Parts: sequence; C-alpha cells; structure tokens
Amino acid sequence: MTATVGIVVFPGSNCEHDVAEAVADSGMDARLLWHGDRSLQGVDAIVLPGGFAHGDYLRPGAIARFSPVMDAVAEFARGGGPVIGICNGFQVLTEAGLLPGALRQNRKLRFLCAVVETRVDSDRSILTSATTPGALLQLPINHFSGAYTCDPATLAQLRADGRVVLRYVVNPNGSVDDIAGICSPEGNVVGLMPHPERACDPLGSRDGRLLWSSLAAGLSATLSRS
Repeated sequence: MTATVGIVVFPGSNCEHDVAEAVADSGMDARLLWHGDRSLQGVDAIVLPGGFAHGDYLRPGAIARFSPVMDAVAEFARGGGPVIGICNGFQVLTEAGLLPGALRQNRKLRFLCAVVETRVDSDRSILTSATTPGALLQLPINHFSGAYTCDPATLAQLRADGRVVLRYVVNPNGSVDDIAGICSPEGNVVGLMPHPERACDPLGSRDGRLLWSSLAAGLSATLSRS
C-alpha cells in the first residue's frame, strides 16, 4: 500500500510542487490540500511547505496558524500522525504551538539563500529515523526569519530528549545552539529551516532524499502494521 502525503497550500506558499516531486520520487503519493479546508482527506502524513503564507504579515506563520486546516493538522499530530514543517512551515508549527520556540530574524537582518552543511544529530524523528547521527547533509536555505530561539529550559529539554534533529555545521543565521531542525517529544512532528525538497536533483545535492526516504520508510512500516 502506497502512503499518501498531504501538502498544505496557503496563500503565498511557493514550495508545494517541489515537495510533491520529492515525495513522488521517494515512492509516495502527493496530494495538495487547501488551507481553507477542514479535512485532511485521509492522508498518512502532512507537510507544511516553504513560502510566505499570507505574505508573512504580522510575522511569518502568525496568520497561517489560524487557517481552518490547522485544527485538523493539530488533531492529526496529537494522534501521532507525521507532520513536517519546512521553512515557513516550521514557523507555522511554532506559531501553532505544535513545536516549542520561535523563528526570529536572521543575524544582521540579512535574507539568506545558500547551500549549507547540516549534521544529523538525532534519529528519533520520523524524518531522520533511517539516517545515521553524525551524517553530513548539504541542504539549501532560503529565509529571512530562520534563526531558531527558545528559553534556556526549553533548550535543555530539547538537548536532553534528543529532539534537535539537525544542526548547522557553520551557523548561518544566529540560530541558538546551531539548531536547524527539531522534533516533538514523540518524534512525529518535525520542523526544519533547510529545504530537503530542493536537494533531490542530480544537478545539485541529493542529500535531501535521505530525509524523504526516512519518511517513506516510517510510513511504510506503519501501513504494514495496520
């Protein structure tokens, strides 16, 4: 049975088709979901893609978290469903309270568009479960508000629980503790600023495929048990 990944499209999303192609290349089906719908249409996983949801008005993700679909996404996540937020999607997840902390403006207030080296620091998330901690991945970043921040107690908890899934080898944006991605306590909700869907082409880095393959393997294992 083939897993289906729902990709939520907000007004201003611009990476939904990149995600759909990466999902398909990893052996899963992709389905676009409109932010105004309240149903997830029975999908097996959710991706909140990158872009500028609602024009990033107020602050990135602040309006998108009130979209009708987010109630269903939150319920899906609470039930253990895999939810991945990439870049703007990560910002939405923090605004919605599905992940702790926040994404603030980059150091020196500069928009960043570059390929950076990241390190897998935990394999306990649905997006990294088939990877090896310590593996180095070349992944693109494309953001202005991508510096992860949280209070000291939250950071200590993330470290203790192995919930920092990706770190920058060389910190590009001032993110606390070099954090590039984190997960929920159960590992089913993951937020990351780099774009693995843009690292799946033989003309550039293909390291993003490792993360999508991890998601595919996790979903396949779940479906085979159901």
